[in-house]
Amino acid sequence: MSSLITFENMEFGKLTVMEKDGEFFFIGKEVAEKLGYARGRKAVLDHVDAEDRDEVPFQDAIGRMQKTSIINESGLYSLILSSKLPQAKDFKRWVTTEVLPSIRKNGGYIKNQEKMSNEEILANAVILANNLIAEKEKIIEDLEPKAKYFDELVNNHLLTNFRNTAKELHIPQKVFIQFLIEKELIYRDKKNRLLPYAKNNKGYFEVKEWCKEGSEAVGIQTFVTPKGRSYLLLLIGGEKTRDK
Repeated sequence: MSSLITFENMEFGKLTVMEKDGEFFFIGKEVAEKLGYARGRKAVLDHVDAEDRDEVPFQDAIGRMQKTSIINESGLYSLILSSKLPQAKDFKRWVTTEVLPSIRKNGGYIKNQEKMSNEEILANAVILANNLIAEKEKIIEDLEPKAKYFDELVNNHLLTNFRNTAKELHIPQKVFIQFLIEKELIYRDKKNRLLPYAKNNKGYFEVKEWCKEGSEAVGIQTFVTPKGRSYLLLLIGGEKTRDK
């Protein structure tokens, strides 16, 4: 386990990030509490898949060594999407637009600041701020071609399956499907097939029949329409684009 990185936000307080085997993790109980879960440890077990969490020794505020649950980025999204707290979207916006980009590009806002002078801390803060501004300006430049891409998608009447749609939206497939189920956009039937709720399907999904070439096997599959992708882009990640 390498050094810890602490991020601070006026609304959500401190968020601890740690690195393990080249991957960044969050303290599960800490994230759960910020998202309004009454029992943080139980929330991690209930909502985060086993492969997205781990237990590691961790030194608490008074120096005691304890075991704590940590979650990866996929686990973080699972807790966010399952949260009933209205501020969950604001938390997601902070993490996805500031915390994660900062980690990937700079390794943290101000790493090891307890060893720095005030002048060094301020200098690092200015460098980081300039990096974030440059990154946001680059994203703004990218918005126009992305908008054109989605317009072309609608015009071409393209359909995509859940796996490819999740990939386009930069969300793990399992988290994406669970989100759609919780929003009552789709459900699993007795044969474990994913089908859209008729009452909530406003042109977001289409169900197509398929048959296997060379056999009599037939079935049905749900696809996401261009309108559905545009809607889900706004529903899941639109606030991130608006911020930038």
